[in-house]
Amino acid sequence: MTSQERQQFWQRHIGAWQATDLSGAAFCKQHDLNYAQFNYWRKKLLASASDSKPAGFARVTQLATGSVQDGLALHLPSGMRLSGITVANLDVAVAILRQL
Repeated sequence: MTSQERQQFWQRHIGAWQATDLSGAAFCKQHDLNYAQFNYWRKKLLASASDSKPAGFARVTQLATGSVQDGLALHLPSGMRLSGITVANLDVAVAILRQL
């Protein structure tokens, strides 16, 4: 089996596993798969998928004109808020967001 065929084999099995409610061990037992190999490929494939995922979209809302006096305020879905972002500190705000 070539490395490309092996990768496709595990992609199919990992995808099938994700569509179930089974644990990895139960899925491997049910499909006669090596659990150590399953874990290796799961980590490898999921890591490469997250590296190539686009960042996605964020909901943007405009506040009333009179309420924005200190510059841009950033409110993340996690509840985190960044306020007072200006041109002078934009690089810092971008660096913070890259760490999330």
